[in-house]
Amino acid sequence: MRISTPILTIYILLLSNLSSETHSSDLISEICKKTPFYDLCMNSLNPLNPTEDIKAVASTMANLVLSNATDTLSFIQQLIKSGPDPELQKPLANCAELYIPVVRYNLPQAIGAFTRGKFGFASYLLSDARKQSQDCEKNFSGSNLSPLTQRNKLISNLCDVAVAILKLLQKG
Repeated sequence: MRISTPILTIYILLLSNLSSETHSSDLISEICKKTPFYDLCMNSLNPLNPTEDIKAVASTMANLVLSNATDTLSFIQQLIKSGPDPELQKPLANCAELYIPVVRYNLPQAIGAFTRGKFGFASYLLSDARKQSQDCEKNFSGSNLSPLTQRNKLISNLCDVAVAILKLLQKG
């Protein structure tokens, strides 16, 4: 039986793609084992399948932090506009004030610093973003349950993972 060239080419491409995905998945797993939240790291990076380079993995994670922080800021702004419980207006406004500089300046600067090889500065900015998400959560007290708890926790944990990956890069 003779196999046509296009079918053979497709077969070879599929096999090589599976091999590189396995290798990339192995690298991601090894990196994620060195972070404080292995499952979060794996679940965040595996579907994206960044290249086999630790810099690409770190860049992907930093961009995930920015994406989630941007989404959280939009969510906060929607909650403010929809006018939930008047008791929540002030804590939500405070959270917006915390997230705006994180989304507009800190995280884009962290990604830029990372690109220039300034891993320490990028790590500092990501740590600051983590602190801002935690400070947002502290705005809610008493009977005012935070509608942002899960989002703030996710951003905080993603920042921890990104900082751990940057520390791996700093070590070389």
